Amino acid sequence: MYPTTLPPSSKTVLEILGTGGAMTHKDIVQKSHLAPRTVRYALKKLKERELIIEKFNFRDARQIIYQFRTAQSAKPQQAFA
Repeated sequence: MYPTTLPPSSKTVLEILGTGGAMTHKDIVQKSHLAPRTVRYALKKLKERELIIEKFNFRDARQIIYQFRTAQSAKPQQAFA
């Protein structure tokens, strides 16, 4: 299911995002029981492989929301005239 070149921490984070929906870095740390630095590294690797997307957090602009990339989220948004 996951690319074999991903580190174990990235696979864990990807699984959490796939089942738990969109989350902040802090949420991922709490659910995964991984160190914050390890989660940052895992997110970096997932972003490099375009397996997750980042969204703006309207509740707290200091935090980013991470989401598992689906076929629907990968489609570009169309503007309506």
